[in-house]
Amino acid sequence: MSELAPLSIALLVLWGGIVALDLVSVPQAMLSRPLVVGMVAGWLVGDPEAGLRVGAVMELFALDVLPIGAVRYPDYGPATVVAAGLAAGAPWELGLGLAVGVGLVVAALGGWSLRLVRRMNARAIQRRAAALAAGESGAIRLLQYGGLFRDAARGIVLTGLGLLVAWALVRWLRLDRPTAVGLTLVAVGTGLAAAVNGAVRSAGRGARLRWLAAGAAVGTLLAVFR
Repeated sequence: MSELAPLSIALLVLWGGIVALDLVSVPQAMLSRPLVVGMVAGWLVGDPEAGLRVGAVMELFALDVLPIGAVRYPDYGPATVVAAGLAAGAPWELGLGLAVGVGLVVAALGGWSLRLVRRMNARAIQRRAAALAAGESGAIRLLQYGGLFRDAARGIVLTGLGLLVAWALVRWLRLDRPTAVGLTLVAVGTGLAAAVNGAVRSAGRGARLRWLAAGAAVGTLLAVFR
């Protein structure tokens, strides 16, 4: 993690709030996908390649998640912002593994924060139950704006705390080269395993699974013999 300017940090925190909103609130335009998040975050700190690498690995983990309804899942949006900021300016083979590891921890905390915001929204609805039953439009607007504010604040706080942890790690943690490279290999390998698990689980046991196996075989052959 290179020394980030205050403006870059502010932009990263703001971007974290935006992608947190995109996950389940608005506009749900796929901005929260780690590949997109990482590329933009890398560009904000002047290292788009690092952001793209981090985003690609975090996307592998996110492919194993289907955010539907009240299901529990990590929030990889703000986590990828933090990971991209941590990886910026470092050789990719040394910084990628640590950045992804920190990102996964932040993603898990993001999943917990989603449940917290849901409970806060539920309590807000209960407090205005009478107004809602009476059909008051003002109460509906207040609930909508309040929910959006809480979700954006969740992303901003999560990103800010994650960046603070990343700064502390860079300042106090010194990894030797073999350990850093090993972390990168573990991160990439684990991400690939998560993506394969998600694909196989989604494919089921019928024709879709056979097509998945055929596509994987063809893709492997093309990668080897191109």
